[in-house]
Amino acid sequence: MPIHLFRAVAAALVLMLPPAAARAEPGVALAVGEHQAVVNDVRLWYRVAGRDDGTPVVFLHGGPGQGSQTFARFAGPTLERDLRMVYLDQRGSGRSERPWNEAYSLDLLVDDLEQLRRAWGVERLSLVGHSFGTILALEYAAAHPERVERMVLVAAAPDLPAAMDLQCVRLQRLEPATYERAVAARPQGSRARCNPFVADRAFIDGAMFPDPATQRLVDETDAGGGLRNTGEMGRVLFGQGGLMAYRFERPARLVMPTLVVAGLADFQTVVEPQRELVARLPDARIVEYEGRGHFMFVEDPERFAADVAAFLAP
Repeated sequence: MPIHLFRAVAAALVLMLPPAAARAEPGVALAVGEHQAVVNDVRLWYRVAGRDDGTPVVFLHGGPGQGSQTFARFAGPTLERDLRMVYLDQRGSGRSERPWNEAYSLDLLVDDLEQLRRAWGVERLSLVGHSFGTILALEYAAAHPERVERMVLVAAAPDLPAAMDLQCVRLQRLEPATYERAVAARPQGSRARCNPFVADRAFIDGAMFPDPATQRLVDETDAGGGLRNTGEMGRVLFGQGGLMAYRFERPARLVMPTLVVAGLADFQTVVEPQRELVARLPDARIVEYEGRGHFMFVEDPERFAADVAAFLAP
């Protein structure tokens, strides 16, 4: 639904203002437990768990708008044995506040994280991004390479038009009539051959979940405590935010060690663009999980957590 003109103007004026400084209570901002901080005029929620020292490992969830709860439930307990984990709900997601003016952009999300780092008083972070969160991780690391110690990209989305093209190939093979509709629904100016998101839920869910039991676990955990993805962030970012055309363009700036974890049965963020990203980065490698989908940390949490902890642990 189009945003009313005066709301769009108001949002644009707010985004033109310099970002507000993050405010977090001194001395406890990285203590184990739940915290809130006002960053860029939005109250963000995060939880610290595991070690009480060392480089903070910030988890950046997908969605957009999913929240951190599913990753924390399945991967968290093992990762927390060795790492100082920070589960951050991005603006408009999980337990964090929804901006009244629908102020969502990659630049704002990157600055939210940078303002938090400053409030925490730490020189460097390590990042674990999942799905949309890998885009945020890539953009933060490219903007602030000196602030990122190590990075893990899970079900990475470095080239959305390329990923959509491969989804279109699958759609054409499985549902030819839907594929024709998807071609007609391709966004104007898009490099992708179709818009696979016009397919029904069964096709989209099947692309992420080779086992329906995994989807039930993810849906159940995402909805825990009355939380849910409202879809607001995704609507804005994929609409006027232009996220559907996203392709990461600054690989030379990512000098930090990077691990990519990909599920070979994930047809949402397909493996080919992830392999291409690894080839473009100065110091990266990929681990591929046979038979696993978009949520391999739910499907195979022990293996996943062991791989990530071995890469990140001091």
